[in-house]
Amino acid sequence: MLMRRRRPLMRAAMVGGVAYHAGKKTQEGRDADYEQEQRIADLETQQGASAPAAAPAPQVDIEQLQKLAQLKDQGILTQAEFDVQKAKLLAGGS
Repeated sequence: MLMRRRRPLMRAAMVGGVAYHAGKKTQEGRDADYEQEQRIADLETQQGASAPAAAPAPQVDIEQLQKLAQLKDQGILTQAEFDVQKAKLLAGGS
């Protein structure tokens, strides 16, 4: 009778031990993820503080862009020519 009673207790102890170990490993993984995310956030903050201010965007001449669009719509410019001229305008060239 004693042997019959021991096996379920041992089995329960094994299952409980495995569940405890699995839970502990899961929590360690979560802690590691949290620490990694915190380090990444700290690095981003440091890089953001040391980054130089971005140069202001160049002014785009809207009138010239509209004229180019009209020329394309009229068939005077092809799509490829329009794209090249538009890229020049947006880059700040003339």
